[in-house]
Amino acid sequence: MENDIAGDPMNEKKWSKKTTYSLKDDLKEEGIEISPNTVGKVLKYGKFSLRVNRKTIAETKHPDRNEQFEIIASQKESFRRKGQAIICVDSKKKELIGNFKNPGKRWTLRVDEVLNHDFRSQAIGLANPYGIYEPLYNMGTVIVGTSRDTGEFAVDSIKGWIETYALKRYKDFKELLILGDSGGSNGARPRLWKYSLFHKIAKPYGISIKVCHFPAGASKWNPTDHRLFSFISLNWQGVPLRSYDIALGYIRSTTTRKGLKVEAMLNQNEYKKGIKITDKQMKEINLIKGKRRPQWNYEIAA
Repeated sequence: MENDIAGDPMNEKKWSKKTTYSLKDDLKEEGIEISPNTVGKVLKYGKFSLRVNRKTIAETKHPDRNEQFEIIASQKESFRRKGQAIICVDSKKKELIGNFKNPGKRWTLRVDEVLNHDFRSQAIGLANPYGIYEPLYNMGTVIVGTSRDTGEFAVDSIKGWIETYALKRYKDFKELLILGDSGGSNGARPRLWKYSLFHKIAKPYGISIKVCHFPAGASKWNPTDHRLFSFISLNWQGVPLRSYDIALGYIRSTTTRKGLKVEAMLNQNEYKKGIKITDKQMKEINLIKGKRRPQWNYEIAA
């Protein structure tokens, strides 16, 4: 079910596009006889929910959605066989840093006193978490920015992950597969994202980068949401994020029963919005569009 799971970044709720009957047939092919009802019980135990499935954004379902999921699954398997790096990336909602209320409950001896209103002017700053999840190792890296969420910030976050962890973790690091949403700072359209990938990662490190975007309206299927951010939200629920150190500490202490490990770094660089990349600049990069769904699949060669 690895490629058929979606989830909420704020809690443990997950859902699948497969039915209990199709899962029963899949398990039968693996030599496991099980009834659809028992499949449902196992799914409930694993925090899956039928109710959440009805709240997916089906009205924006793209006609090429299923084909794109097949392409993503194929690329993941190809990179897994080669032992090359696979990362899922996404931005979490911004958090006010200061003595503000953080939704949720936790066991404590006394109630935390926080400000009545969440005024931006009373905040120490703004935390802009950018998540990088490695499905091969069940490991996450969160870069907490203090500036704007731009394509340059997204690429700098990936670059920080490469320099700090990837070069040590992957012995023969020549290729990188990036899975991300079709919108946002690392979306399919922003030129700054592609331009920065080439000049900050592909060219200086000699790494060929393949990018596959989840279809429009399918951001909840991004593993970064339900395998990384959801558990971070649960870990710091009810905790006022009074400083960046507190936020980083709770991110680093996030774990799961399946062995998730999370690292965190602070990026205090300033990023400008509205940077335009010209047609001439785009010709500098080695951009190779995919044969299938080129609007979502492309390679930036080293």
